[in-house]
Amino acid sequence: MASDQSTLRITLTKSRIGSCPKVRKTLAALGLKRINQSVTRPANDSVRGMVRAVRHLVRVDEAETERAAR
Repeated sequence: MASDQSTLRITLTKSRIGSCPKVRKTLAALGLKRINQSVTRPANDSVRGMVRAVRHLVRVDEAETERAAR
C-alpha cells in the first residue's frame, strides 16, 4: 500500500433499522455495527461506491494517515 494514499473516516450516524437488506449488507462490509461507531478505510473507488450507497446513514471525513506523520 502506498504511503501517500488517503483514508476515509466513516461514522454511522443513523440507525439501520428499517433499511433494505442491501444497505445492511453494505454497512456490514464497511464494518459498521453501532450508531456513532467509526472505521477508517482506504479512499479507493470500491469504498467510495459503498459510501455512496449508504450516504444517508453515514458521515465521511478525510482521515489523517499515521504514516504521513512519521
